Amino acid sequence: MGSVHAKVPEPAQKETLTVKVNEVPVTVERVYIDGLARTKNDAVVPDVKHILAAKKFEEVVIRSLEAKAKLEALGAFKSIGILIDTSKGPEAAGNGVEVTFTVEELRHVGGGIHTLIGNNEGSVAFGLRMPNLMGRGEKLVGEYTYGSRKTQGFQLVFVKPFLRAPGARFSAGISKGEGEFPWSGYRELGRGVNAELSFQSILGMQHKVKWEGVWRELSCLTNATSFAVREQAGHSLKSSLHHSVGWDTRDNSILPNNGFVLRLNKELAGMGLGGDVNFVKGDIELQLNKSLLFGTVVQGTLTAGIMHNLSKIIGPRISDRYFLGGPLTLRGFEMRGAGPNSDGDSLGSTSFCAGGLHLYMPLPFRPGKGGFGDMFRTHLFVNGGVPGPLFIGGNRQENLDHLLDQLRWAYGAGVVLCLGNIARLELNYCVPVTFKTTDQVVKGFQCGIGLTFL
Repeated sequence: MGSVHAKVPEPAQKETLTVKVNEVPVTVERVYIDGLARTKNDAVVPDVKHILAAKKFEEVVIRSLEAKAKLEALGAFKSIGILIDTSKGPEAAGNGVEVTFTVEELRHVGGGIHTLIGNNEGSVAFGLRMPNLMGRGEKLVGEYTYGSRKTQGFQLVFVKPFLRAPGARFSAGISKGEGEFPWSGYRELGRGVNAELSFQSILGMQHKVKWEGVWRELSCLTNATSFAVREQAGHSLKSSLHHSVGWDTRDNSILPNNGFVLRLNKELAGMGLGGDVNFVKGDIELQLNKSLLFGTVVQGTLTAGIMHNLSKIIGPRISDRYFLGGPLTLRGFEMRGAGPNSDGDSLGSTSFCAGGLHLYMPLPFRPGKGGFGDMFRTHLFVNGGVPGPLFIGGNRQENLDHLLDQLRWAYGAGVVLCLGNIARLELNYCVPVTFKTTDQVVKGFQCGIGLTFL
């Protein structure tokens, strides 16, 4: 009986077609924006108009993505989609394309509940907002916050972006806030109005110019509040002009590996602006970061401030002065625990300076590498500062001796946890070295949570 041999044919090899999109000529014939309702045409057309000048397909893609980023910055849309298709119709060019942006506008009214972290305090915020109020990215935001340290506040803010100036906006609002300051023995209630202009300048530096008028009421927190604080109780009216500029090149604002941040703040109160509070003050903050071998990062920080009273009758108010101490500013000391005080109440100062040197390293043996473990860093530090007046008059040697006499410093080690790129948690073992008998020091473990640390 014969046998039959069959040969299975090999599958035909598929041809690979390679197209270089940067060499494909196209003509952009139309750009559509589908889904507009409240948004005005003059708010979006300039952001997409430059797509019509594209001559290559790659250029169409890049310009479309740039336009999408500008539309997202407007704050008027919930979602934005892009569709690039060939042109259709009897008059369509052979290499013609059409770009369609499909947008979904935000609802007229929105709101929510979220948490805030700052100044070693956690807060819950209840917010209500009306986005794209007049069709050009304007919004009205109302928010009520309640903090873990018995702070509470309300603010209502109107924000108007400048459409053709990225990062520039104008805002105006009203606010009311109340907080307790047990380290200084007082509580303060403030009611105010403000107007702010923010914009970018060269090198990406962010400027903010703000006028603020606040009616403040200061009262004693307990019957044990010192007389130095009691004599400042009562009402005050503060009208001030602020200017701040920030330059940030860090790769991460919470646990940076490289880069620096420089912030300058200036404030003028009174002097023709109104109110009974008169002073001028300025402060500076500098942070440098440099990565070394094996994931190690060295960081240097420096901050200083000085305030000059412009009134011959009333001295600087306690709520306007500088304070030093606590895990956010000077580790190894309690909150506002370093510097002038009266009967245990911190009084603050009209000038200060502080600095620190830090070494951050991955956890030993790198547990959880590539995942949860990368959120932790071991931390070695030494920090110090002068919380009292920086200058006492006299010659240079007398001022230097005064600074050395007023110097507080501490060192220690601990662990840092990055909380979702919105804050950081530090747990350190602190060893204060030089301090005054009136200071409130922390010899041992100290925990802090916040956005910025010295």
